[in-house]
Amino acid sequence: MTQDFSWIHIIPILKGAWLTIQLCFFSLLFGGIIGVILGLAATSKNKLANVLSGLYIRLVRGVPLLVIIFLVYFALPMLNIGINFSKGFSAVLALSVYAGAYMGEIVRGGIQSVPKGQFEAAEALGMSYFQKFRHVIVPQALKYIIPPGIGFFIALIKDSSLVSIIGYIDLTKAGKVVSNLTFNPIASFLVVAAVYFVICFGLSKAAYYFERRFLQTNV
Repeated sequence: MTQDFSWIHIIPILKGAWLTIQLCFFSLLFGGIIGVILGLAATSKNKLANVLSGLYIRLVRGVPLLVIIFLVYFALPMLNIGINFSKGFSAVLALSVYAGAYMGEIVRGGIQSVPKGQFEAAEALGMSYFQKFRHVIVPQALKYIIPPGIGFFIALIKDSSLVSIIGYIDLTKAGKVVSNLTFNPIASFLVVAAVYFVICFGLSKAAYYFERRFLQTNV
């Protein structure tokens, strides 16, 4: 039984948008942790850490996100390692692996943007490796990491639409469900596109405000 598209159908689309935001938030959180580890490894003096971090970044960035989603959702459960691979878990895991590689490059670039004199000054003060990064390098690298990090978050929100292919009810999948109910794909996906635009535009404006208000004053 078909239904005429009306404002009531916007509710499931908004619920899908909320799930998309949650999905991307946790994916960026876990991906950010992976990225920090990779970024520190890539800039360390340990050659093995350099090689492994570079291998991870190049491998993940060289594989389409859709393939990563398929590998996580369809291939990993076949290993029988006792983990419940629900649609939500698979979506977060796949996006976290994907985000980790890109955040690793962002963190690496941010650390390498800090003048070498700061590293030498920290070492001259007798700071340990972790003290040097915690008190000297990371605070200065943040102004190079946060803006592209927010930019990547915006891109991740759009790329996350691919998880709809495994049945996760994100914004895109919610739009498809509404489209099937109403037989009105134009109205359904125009609303979906508008919601994506509002989310991404809002984040970009927030990033611009944050950069001007907090980062430039600390240069």
